[in-house]
Amino acid sequence: MKCPHCGHEMPDGYLICDKCGEEIQIVPDFEPEIENSISETLSTLVSQQEDDIVEDMEEDTEEEDEMIGRAGIRTRKPQVIFAFVILLLVAFVSYALYAYHIHTVDYQINKAVAYAEKGAYSEAIACLEAAYADYPEEARILFLEADYYYLQQMDNYALSALMKIIDADTTPRYSEEDVEEAYGKIVTIYANQKEYGLINELLRACDNERIVSMFQGYLAMEPEFSYVEGSYAEVIPLKLSSNTAGTIYYTTDGTKPDRNSQIYTSPLFLETGEYTVSAFFVNDYGIESDIVTKTYVINLAAPNAPVVELYSGEYTEATMIAVEPTEGCKTFYTTDESEPTADSVPYTGPIPMPLGKTLFKFVNISSEGIASEVTTRTFTLRLRGAIPTETAVANLVNRLVEIGYLTDTAGRNPRQSGVLSYQFSSVLRVGEEDYYTINEYYDDGTGLLSRTDRVYLVQVYNGTAAQLGYDEDGEFKAVVI
Repeated sequence: MKCPHCGHEMPDGYLICDKCGEEIQIVPDFEPEIENSISETLSTLVSQQEDDIVEDMEEDTEEEDEMIGRAGIRTRKPQVIFAFVILLLVAFVSYALYAYHIHTVDYQINKAVAYAEKGAYSEAIACLEAAYADYPEEARILFLEADYYYLQQMDNYALSALMKIIDADTTPRYSEEDVEEAYGKIVTIYANQKEYGLINELLRACDNERIVSMFQGYLAMEPEFSYVEGSYAEVIPLKLSSNTAGTIYYTTDGTKPDRNSQIYTSPLFLETGEYTVSAFFVNDYGIESDIVTKTYVINLAAPNAPVVELYSGEYTEATMIAVEPTEGCKTFYTTDESEPTADSVPYTGPIPMPLGKTLFKFVNISSEGIASEVTTRTFTLRLRGAIPTETAVANLVNRLVEIGYLTDTAGRNPRQSGVLSYQFSSVLRVGEEDYYTINEYYDDGTGLLSRTDRVYLVQVYNGTAAQLGYDEDGEFKAVVI
């Protein structure tokens, strides 16, 4: 385009000459169809006027020839004025139609698309901005504007256009589908920029649950706790959950968790005591949620201490030590003076009292893991006139050799390559007699002893050997060997 004042070659679209400084007056071009309409209208008017003049001349008689000068002038004058008025009216209406047409949203959008197809995105965006000023409710204007900015790698401008659609102050004028589409385009731009934190902020500010659920994977919500904080009278299995795939980090001592803290993988069983549980979530895009902290106080009632049916004291015959069962608890005991725990020997039934002096400690532990107070008993078993336990074991081995069960007193036998050995275990009342119980062990040559299922008896006073068995009522009996 050349400047009409100085002839300087100017870029298209400039309104002031950058050489002489004169303003350029641009006359809008009429659309071809509108120009044709005006031409047709004027032609019709001229034709009608000519027909009227011919008819007037044919109707005049020769007698009226001398009056044509003045009368003819008076007749044609109002017709010419009428034609001129009609011409002006048509021109005005045509221009009004043209002015309306060039300001319609479809005209502006089509013009913008035409510019964009030529790569003239700046001109296309100018058309769209002009259209948006008149039609702010048209979301397609903003979508096209965002697309053209995006094609020019002007992401911030594209985001600005899309933000107008999701803005809380303007959203009511747009359909839900338009708002969802705008969120989708914004998330795509942020994701391409790897701005996952901005996506998280965008979604957290969105109150449309449907839209939030569409992009759940980008969101990092605070972990949810399966129990409200407070006091409980039972052990609680606290579960932590997140809104999408990722990792939960937590602490239970009130300290602030970080990515070096414990990773949640299974329920946290909170037993007696006070717990301050703090946790946060990190999604697969590395976005962290806020930290959530809850406090729990667990007050569990301790079970009753075990009730042992025997009192401490000295006993002179084989005696079984029995403990009354406690509902909802398991009983454990020790005989080495250590404190009993859930890792100690479990009580499963009456215990034969050991020879000599023994300190027993019993404890009940509830299903919640709460321990009772410890019950202590000291028993002394002295069997007057009883043979020594070593003699009892020797009597048993000799008897097993006699019956051919063993090859020799070293424990070799014809059935196995290893050797068998025998150890005193306890004193047991069988029927009306007291017996030593002796367990059998097998050594395969590695030095590792494994207990067999055979238990032998030796009468504590006369040394008679037998094998432990059971009668039809399930009571102990001595089986002679």
